[in-house]
Amino acid sequence: MKQRLSRVQTIALGFLLIIAVGTILLMLPISSKNGEVTGFLNALFTATSSTCVTGLVVVDTYTHWSLFGQAVILLLIQIGGLGFITIGVFFSIFLKRRIGLKERNLIQESMNTLQIGGTVRLVLKIVRYTVIFEIVGALLLMIRFIPQFGIAEGIWYGIFHSISAFCNAGFDLMGKMEPYSSLMLYSDDILVNVVIMALIIIGGIGFIVWDDISVHRWKIKEYMLHTKIVLAMTFVLIVLGSICFYLLEYQNLTALDTKGQVLASVFGAVTPRTAGFNTIDTGAYTEGTRMLTVMLMFIGGSPGSTAGGIKTTTMVVILLYVWSTLRNKSGLNIFGRRMDEDSIKKAATVFFINLLLAAIFCLAMAGMEPCLPLSDIFMEVFSAIGTVGISTGITRDVTLASKYMLIFLMYCGRIGSMSFALSFTEKKHSAPVKLPVERITIG
Repeated sequence: MKQRLSRVQTIALGFLLIIAVGTILLMLPISSKNGEVTGFLNALFTATSSTCVTGLVVVDTYTHWSLFGQAVILLLIQIGGLGFITIGVFFSIFLKRRIGLKERNLIQESMNTLQIGGTVRLVLKIVRYTVIFEIVGALLLMIRFIPQFGIAEGIWYGIFHSISAFCNAGFDLMGKMEPYSSLMLYSDDILVNVVIMALIIIGGIGFIVWDDISVHRWKIKEYMLHTKIVLAMTFVLIVLGSICFYLLEYQNLTALDTKGQVLASVFGAVTPRTAGFNTIDTGAYTEGTRMLTVMLMFIGGSPGSTAGGIKTTTMVVILLYVWSTLRNKSGLNIFGRRMDEDSIKKAATVFFINLLLAAIFCLAMAGMEPCLPLSDIFMEVFSAIGTVGISTGITRDVTLASKYMLIFLMYCGRIGSMSFALSFTEKKHSAPVKLPVERITIG
């Protein structure tokens, strides 16, 4: 009897197929500026990083890839950011094809929506708002880029960086001025900083939150609990992250004026969740800043968004659970609501799996890269599994085995480490008989 793929398996295999196609396209001579075939590993790494909206690179995006290659990367970023399920369903709607229950289930799984009802309407909203945000972002960035690079190139730079920022990808074309420089030349540019950060935040709060805000507008009391948690946690992480970044990185910010220091500090708190751009040399980060960045990368953005990480809601549930346990209280209460047990179990599972994966691969890379500082390896591994893209510059210098490990981590980070694990398991079966309970000592 032919076995049907589960929703998780369909999504996992779909991303693999997109990465495979992207790899083939990037290996074509037309994709490189020198007209030569790009090696398999470099093409695979770039295709994975693009599709998984990570931003880690083994070759500079501007100096290595031709306009065609850059367009392929941008297309992979857009597909990876929105999700191929969303794009596929949108085209089905456009072609007036019927959206069945199977497709609706796939939308619910890929978007992490709480219910299957209204998923088609949500897809239309996602595409509409995505186009609006990316066009507005591109037009604003063109104000800076057209005078600097000319009309044609300035327009392309505006479009590329707007999509890359909104999808939390972190790819850039600033190699034209200095390879691997990201946005460091714009560290004190208010326009570029504010636009990029706004796109990162909007893309990272999640499609469910967009929908809720669009329905209830400024009636905050009517927001779903999910929306309230996401917005509150996002605000806290940006504010506390900015303050901590400034205090930990102060010695490297002295070269900037007050405006530049404020912009760099806020940008340093926003981009690890999970965009990958940087306006300060990440290789010169202090050890404290590296630890802060790792923590922000691990948390990431919010469910159903273009961002990665364990997600803000997961972190809130874990923190509330610990706090509730310490106070010897039952149940998790927040904003006048009590969370269900399934959310607590899922949060604990996601937290543990991601932390375990990161620990295992940090240990493996430390063994294969004995000459690299452990903090560099930590940054690289957490950047990959959080689909962030921030690196101290070691990505292109690590061994082949390490690069393949990073590819695996980026893939797991995009589809979700828990989803990746579930794709190998069978459907759960309830045990006919429950075993007797016996308590053990904990702590």
